[in-house]
Amino acid sequence: SNVLPSSASLTIDLKRPLSAMSTPGAAPASAPPPTKKKKAPPPVPPPAVISAHLILRGCLHAVAGAPLPTCRPSPLQNTWLKDRPLLTGRFGLDVGRGSGDGRGAVGAARRDIALDLGEDGACHVVRRPGDPEEPGGGDREDDVSSLTSPSVATHGGPDDVDGTNILLYAFKGMAQELGQAREPRTAVPAAVAPAAGATCAYLEAVQRMARRVVREDRAIVYWVCRRSAAEAEFGAGALYDDREVRDKSRRPDDMVVLAYVRDLLVCTLPGVPASAIPSLHRNTGRLQDVCLDAAPGKCTVTSAAGKKRRGGDKIAVRFYATQRANGDVAHAPPATPMPRPPTRKEVESLYEVMVRGEEGIGIVMRQKKLRATREEAEAREARNRAQAAAAAAKEVAAPAQDEEMVVNVETVSGKIDYNKLVDQFGSKLITSDLMTRLENSTVRRGNVPFLHRFLRRNIFFSHRDMDRLLDVAEKNDGKGFYLYTGRGPSSSAMHMGHLVPFLMTQWLQQAFDVPLVIQMTDDEKFLFKGEYTDENGDNLDHFHGLALENAKDILACGFDKQKTFLFSDLDYVGRMYPTVVRIWKSVTASTVNGIFGFQGSANIGKMAFPAIQAAPSFPDAFPIVLGGKGEKQRKHMACLIPCAIDQDPYFRMTRDIAHRLVPKSHPLNGKPALFHSKFFPPLQGATGKMSSSDDSSAIFLTDSPAEIERKIKNNAFSGGRETAAEQRQKGADLEVDVSYQWLRFFLEDDDELAKIGADYGSGRGEFWSTGVVKARLIEILQEIVAGHQERRAKITDEEAREWMRERALTI
Repeated sequence: SNVLPSSASLTIDLKRPLSAMSTPGAAPASAPPPTKKKKAPPPVPPPAVISAHLILRGCLHAVAGAPLPTCRPSPLQNTWLKDRPLLTGRFGLDVGRGSGDGRGAVGAARRDIALDLGEDGACHVVRRPGDPEEPGGGDREDDVSSLTSPSVATHGGPDDVDGTNILLYAFKGMAQELGQAREPRTAVPAAVAPAAGATCAYLEAVQRMARRVVREDRAIVYWVCRRSAAEAEFGAGALYDDREVRDKSRRPDDMVVLAYVRDLLVCTLPGVPASAIPSLHRNTGRLQDVCLDAAPGKCTVTSAAGKKRRGGDKIAVRFYATQRANGDVAHAPPATPMPRPPTRKEVESLYEVMVRGEEGIGIVMRQKKLRATREEAEAREARNRAQAAAAAAKEVAAPAQDEEMVVNVETVSGKIDYNKLVDQFGSKLITSDLMTRLENSTVRRGNVPFLHRFLRRNIFFSHRDMDRLLDVAEKNDGKGFYLYTGRGPSSSAMHMGHLVPFLMTQWLQQAFDVPLVIQMTDDEKFLFKGEYTDENGDNLDHFHGLALENAKDILACGFDKQKTFLFSDLDYVGRMYPTVVRIWKSVTASTVNGIFGFQGSANIGKMAFPAIQAAPSFPDAFPIVLGGKGEKQRKHMACLIPCAIDQDPYFRMTRDIAHRLVPKSHPLNGKPALFHSKFFPPLQGATGKMSSSDDSSAIFLTDSPAEIERKIKNNAFSGGRETAAEQRQKGADLEVDVSYQWLRFFLEDDDELAKIGADYGSGRGEFWSTGVVKARLIEILQEIVAGHQERRAKITDEEAREWMRERALTI
């Protein structure tokens, strides 16, 4: 009556839409403009679902020992809408994957968690019925098998704070009738309870912790603040779920709702408006229970270990929540002031890599026990292999200890008696007086800080005319001579034994500041090891190519380019030819055969080659390379040759005829001085010398760290005793122990070497056992080889050829 005039009448046609109805005599109503229908926001989850989600999300972090920023949760799925009246939810957690910086950038993948969820981790550690409880596991009444609930809060009525069931608000009585007309679901489905088989220990621990958090009635704090302030205080990586990270429309001045469960979790609540905060639970005790769904496939843990995919370990859970009888808003206690929000300092423990739930401690302990058991088994197997290898090596080495010593240019075998070798060859031992003179001519001049370890440890032990060479150096301000060494390129990769003369030569060049020539005897290797077939011809070019490859390894030792000339015999022999011819003229065939043992079946190249190796001993072989100061000075330059003592026969022959090739005023009468080193022992035993032809006897400069470790652990002959008790009692035999002998070559620190020798030789102290000594050797070799490989990688073919170009060296 307030709308229509008293004379008007209303006609209602139930088949016509309301917009088509009109009053008599009234003008037709114009059609309203069409409006675009707005997408309704997603419904707000019930308070019980929100509380259960916060608890489980925090427990997943806590049991795994994962800091908040290293994990990214997926959004909470509103499964409660289709499961009414049950309170359910589903979400996931990507453990070990950063959550970005709050501006859309995704953080780098990482594995900062305390619990191993990998193949041997918690998701594969199972408990079966009857197994003892994990430490910190709580009471048996909280076991996963007791996941039942007498009542479940239903939706509708006053508890429907989000207003989705508006019809039930308007017609409460009708809603109650509808609820009575159907049989309500008043219990969690039986599928929640796990089957009788094994269960995931990690998820089981999460379930127990969630129930403990409910019992402890922890406070839940909600507050609203600007996004920028929240990110500044707690970090974007700790707050957001996956949908928020991907939301490019978020702005720093947005207002966000945050939640904090004491000592468990701090995060945002996307989709929850500030107006809903008064109806949310203030304590975890408002819940009666939180249950993980144990039905197959509902809760899973997928490890990223060994898989090439983005992200970390992926956890997916589906849960049920039940609230207590006073969970309805109508029965809730009077509202109390909301506690203040936490500070970053108060939640700092949530950002640390540690298991924060006592339920996870037992899994960590079990993992450590399993890991220790596995490592012990692997170590036992390795010891058995090492003992078997050592026993086999001793059987092979035992005859070699008694085998007669043989040392010549082609063969080194037997137990080497270096004093006897000096007597046979006619060289002299390096005395303390000579060492003092050497130190005065090098260290005292400031070119090097100290004598090389090869000299300090008597590895270079013998010499010829070194005292006379020092006379020349002292009269010429430390100079007046040049260095000569070489390499026979028999393989593409050099081994550690090949480094010894070059390391010594590099130190001598630096110490005396003198020129150096390095001969690559590719011709020799072809004469002694070359092959010929009617189909393919000979392989001379193969050895010529090896010379270039070996040159890169030599140059990586750190020589001075302005003072170093490296040459291939095949390329340079023409320049040396006059000197070679003079040597041929001076040496008889019977002399060569007597020194080197050539037989009638040997090719003539073998008998001719000693003169080619002898030629670089004379400065006339390098008229341009050593001619920078004029011919007179060049002809009077002395020569020092660092080499292994098995090369001495070449230069005994050279020294016998040297006077014929130099002026009578030459300071050493043309004879080259020699510096002899001991042999670098092979892995199988401290006798003989290392060989490129036996891969198991050598560490090559191309070996990887893993190959170095494997070869030392499996092949290095040990001087240790058969049992630990015997080793403790007698100590190791250092003379035959390869690891200790190699440390003498490559460990720079004298004090550490002395300690290793004392400990290992007595069976006491830090380095009492073979395993510890081998481990130290492995570290040193890996460091040396890695450094050499890095330097060699920078040397191109063009760079190596530049070093091999004939040019005048700085003298």
